Amino acid sequence: MNKEQLLGKLDELKSDYVRIQGDMDKLEYVKGRVSSAEGQLVRLEGEIAEVRKQLEELEKEE
Repeated sequence: MNKEQLLGKLDELKSDYVRIQGDMDKLEYVKGRVSSAEGQLVRLEGEIAEVRKQLEELEKEE
């Protein structure tokens, strides 16, 4: 992936993270099950970290 693609992917992941976090807040408010949302957040955190790592490597090459 090039830098623009990675930045787009990072924006997408951040947007998903914020959306799921909001959903989780709603679930907590109505005493719903949040474990699935928590798992998704952990997965997204890992993906965000990986994309950031790839961006750093690209920037070092420039």
